[in-house]
Amino acid sequence: MAKIAFLVHNYFEQVELTGPREILEDRGHSTVLIAAEDQTLQGMESDVNKKDEFQADLLLKDANYMDYDALVLPGGTVNADKIRVNPMAQKMVKDFLDADRLVAAICHAPWLLVSSDVVAGKDITAYESLKDDLTNAGANYQDEPVVRDGDIITSRKPDDIPAFAQAIDEFFIKHDSK
Repeated sequence: MAKIAFLVHNYFEQVELTGPREILEDRGHSTVLIAAEDQTLQGMESDVNKKDEFQADLLLKDANYMDYDALVLPGGTVNADKIRVNPMAQKMVKDFLDADRLVAAICHAPWLLVSSDVVAGKDITAYESLKDDLTNAGANYQDEPVVRDGDIITSRKPDDIPAFAQAIDEFFIKHDSK
């Protein structure tokens, strides 16, 4: 099974971390929570209500993409807006994709893909307010629960979490059978 890194900044949409993480762990994958800057993290509900606090397993500056099979990016407007301008996070995305490793992003998290300059010519979905950003960056925006283009899987919103996690799991089932 895969070793999956979840990368967040802070004030992330909690269910977009906990939902996919729980499903993937239930299917036998191991997960690690990586924080961009602070070890203590605040989960949010709908970008306005504080939920639970989390402790990151390690900081981004100490993470090595070679230790993981996939990178999952939860959304949340504040989280996504902060992490998209983090040069180490951009490098992490590029390193994963250059090594043919999976990058999966949900809701507002595809902003990091835009800022990492990896969406041109790709079929991508995201929260509907990102459509213009994705299109302006050269992506082919798709309004679907889950879109996979090569080593990138994207999803729109919390309602799509089961399909998002399923797509990540299926990526490894197909990858392992080769």
